[in-house]
Amino acid sequence: MKLITKSKLAALIIFSTVNVGVFGQETNKVIYYSEYGAKGDGVTDDLEAIIKTHEAANEAGLKVCANEGATYYISATNKSAQIQTNVAWGDAKFIIDDSKVEIANRNSQIFNVSSKQSPIRVSAVKSLEKNQKKLDLSLPCHAFIVVTDNTILRYIREGPNQNNGAAQTDVFVVDKDGHVDMKAPIIWDYHNITAMTAYPIDTETLTISGGHFTTIANQAESRYNYYARGIGITRSNVVIDGVNHVITGELDHGAPYNGFFAITNCTEVTVQNCTLSGHMTYSTVGNANTPVSMGSYDITVNRSTNVAIRNCKQFNDIHDSRYWGIFASNYSKNITFDGVVFSRFDAHMGVANATIKNSVLGHMSMNIIGCGQFLVENTKVCGGNFINLRSDYGSTWEGEVIIRNCEYYPRNGAKADAVLFGGSYSGQHDFGYTCYMPRKITIDGLIINDSNPPDNYRGPKIFAPFNNAYTSDDYQEKYPYVITEEIEIRNLTVKSGKPYLISNNPFMFRNVRIIEK
Repeated sequence: MKLITKSKLAALIIFSTVNVGVFGQETNKVIYYSEYGAKGDGVTDDLEAIIKTHEAANEAGLKVCANEGATYYISATNKSAQIQTNVAWGDAKFIIDDSKVEIANRNSQIFNVSSKQSPIRVSAVKSLEKNQKKLDLSLPCHAFIVVTDNTILRYIREGPNQNNGAAQTDVFVVDKDGHVDMKAPIIWDYHNITAMTAYPIDTETLTISGGHFTTIANQAESRYNYYARGIGITRSNVVIDGVNHVITGELDHGAPYNGFFAITNCTEVTVQNCTLSGHMTYSTVGNANTPVSMGSYDITVNRSTNVAIRNCKQFNDIHDSRYWGIFASNYSKNITFDGVVFSRFDAHMGVANATIKNSVLGHMSMNIIGCGQFLVENTKVCGGNFINLRSDYGSTWEGEVIIRNCEYYPRNGAKADAVLFGGSYSGQHDFGYTCYMPRKITIDGLIINDSNPPDNYRGPKIFAPFNNAYTSDDYQEKYPYVITEEIEIRNLTVKSGKPYLISNNPFMFRNVRIIEK
């Protein structure tokens, strides 16, 4: 005889009493947190009740709702609620108290948005080629693939946070017959696949809406012990709508955060109509035994594709340099900002294809490395550079950059030089790949508001010097930099009235072809 667990029995009872009317017709498919004991008084730790509610909802396929006006307190726990059905948090408040979280519990997400389908280990595929269109693979459904080769190291970081690199990693989507979605192509060759995992893609969209979250910040030592105490998303086809997050209780020290929203190993995720917060910047000692500021984030995208951030804004001032940049990504493809007001966009260990449009970016601007097309359109940029090519990863962008109908306010109007592309490259460090400047740069409508320039200002620069030692053919790059081939410029307005310069180091860019239209 098959036994029914308590959680299954509870789910069946709720299903029968809530979902079936007197004539057997389905009514509202909803479970409330209060039905499993949540007090919502802002004092009682409600996480156990929240976990039980989602367990029952997941088994019965029901929507979860927060109780109107409730405030759910969540203490320093190491447990997580698994979300596998739609959720409506409405006007409910959640207090996540990290002030006494033990180091061992710092990576316990409060909510995990997960799939009911299990990952599939792929062993039949032995090799891959860059831009390969089909794998010799049969799967039960479309899947998101993560592949690694730990015999090849990429992203060998230089500078205060120097390291020995990371295993070559790629992410892409295939259909059940192994055809690769070429909107997110394979970007490396793989002759020795260490691991390949297929994550089945759910066909139905899971939606989470509403909710006001407050994190009481951790009081840990200022070291690289990242906290992940928010909402982890590992399921494909998810929409997060109208969630708000603020931070209180930050001291003069603390450990950094890895994202209130942490999107990992999935595709087709949209975060929209949300308000998030920048975290206070703390310092520690980096791998080079020198002081470094630690990155701390409220939203991260790792090993994912087709992620859109739409109509989202930052709760605190995007121009306040006390707060670190709010967004970061690694190993991801096809990221879109649309209608976003954040302190920055950042691609650490590479992004393939990204779009920033209808947005405002604050004091940290855009920090990128990667490949493909990077499009910035109808966007106001207020950082030191319009775009910063991250020098710690080789200031590399293998592809094209398009700037269309944008405004650039260097340092938000403070006295500052105007440089469209910042970065540096000595040619003496092996990053694990050939480093490129954008092959082609198109500027089609750009206003440079350089009305508060420094002394002896000669005009805006397209490129920073990048390498002040590279001023003649005598300089030898051990690892040569592939310089931009062509810049196409039309509709460029410089408020100071001064002509633009290619760089304060013109020799390095002597072969760049500039076409003015």
